Amino acid sequence: MGHVNTAAVQRRSREIWSRSLKSDTQQELLRRAVGVVDLTTLEGADTVGRVHRLCARAVRPDLDVQSVAAVCVYADMASAARAALDAMDIEKRVRIACVAGEFPSGRNTPQEKARAAKWAKEQGADEIDMVIDRGAMLSGNYKKVSEEVRAVCEASGGGEHVKVILECAELSSLSVIQHASEIAIEAGAGWIKTSTGKLPGGATPENILVMLNVVAQHHRATGKIVGVKAAGGVRTAKDAIRYLALVNETLGEAWIDPDRFRIGASTLLDDLCLQLRHHQTRKYPSSRDLPLA
Repeated sequence: MGHVNTAAVQRRSREIWSRSLKSDTQQELLRRAVGVVDLTTLEGADTVGRVHRLCARAVRPDLDVQSVAAVCVYADMASAARAALDAMDIEKRVRIACVAGEFPSGRNTPQEKARAAKWAKEQGADEIDMVIDRGAMLSGNYKKVSEEVRAVCEASGGGEHVKVILECAELSSLSVIQHASEIAIEAGAGWIKTSTGKLPGGATPENILVMLNVVAQHHRATGKIVGVKAAGGVRTAKDAIRYLALVNETLGEAWIDPDRFRIGASTLLDDLCLQLRHHQTRKYPSSRDLPLA
């Protein structure tokens, strides 16, 4: 397992994080940030009605604002999401992501995770989000982590649309996060993702920078594209813009694209729309101007 220079990562992330941007640059980045958002509802109390409202919000976040990248739901709600999006999303831009396997614990066999992924695809999922077994990772059982990622990729018809959730807050160091990212990518995953959003912690500038660097090294070595998703704890438009700046600095502007980078943060969308309205009108809208969905 390679060693990560934590001090250097912290220094670099602080440098990028602290930069100021021109107003016109901010407005463009706000729009692009909306386009990489994944809206999520993963609650025990989820209903068809709640999923339909989530889809409506995804297709039309606000007046004159493009749709988000995807909605993320439990697999048994995928058909409800598909019906809603088929009726509302004329341009077919919003994808359906489903968590598969033991979420958020990640504790199950590779075979069971593969079966769950296959079933989710059958229900209408475009993308599969799986959680690694952090116990296996932390105890050095890297073979199991690799096997479960490989099994889910195979069951999903390929790894291009498989996001591997590392749950960075439970991994012990940036070096372990780096190694878990490498294992997931080598096993065929098309995406690596910070967090389930169900535990304290989540995306940080440091863990995202480490993951982006792994993707950059893999791209230089193989030419293959792997996506990164920042999930958990991204709540403000300012933070979203800063994450886009990290992506731009590490991988280039082409990676600021929903096929290469995502932000999983449902509450973030409200602030992005609010800040876009402010840039357009130079005033903040009243509550009655904001969409209720």
